[in-house]
Formats: sequence, C-alpha cells, structure tokens
Amino acid sequence: MRKIVVLAAAAATLLVAACNTVEGVGRDVSAAGRAVSHTASDAKR
Repeated sequence: MRKIVVLAAAAATLLVAACNTVEGVGRDVSAAGRAVSHTASDAKR
C-alpha cells in the first residue's frame, strides 16, 4: 500500500511539473478526455 502512495505522489509531482501553466493543464486534461473517449468508442466496437 505504501508503494502505491509513493508512486501516486511521484506521478502527481511529474504531472504538475510538466504542466506549469493553466493553459498547459487545460490541454493535458483535454487530451486525457479525448483519449478516454476514444478508448471507450473502440471498446464499443
């Protein structure tokens, strides 16, 4: 359980560091949404 928490914290740190502007966060969230939507569409087929 502790490893999961440490890995999640490290991932969150990398994500925050990668998108250092509000615009960057918006682009990242939008891209993640498109990826989820695309995966869901593929799963329906």
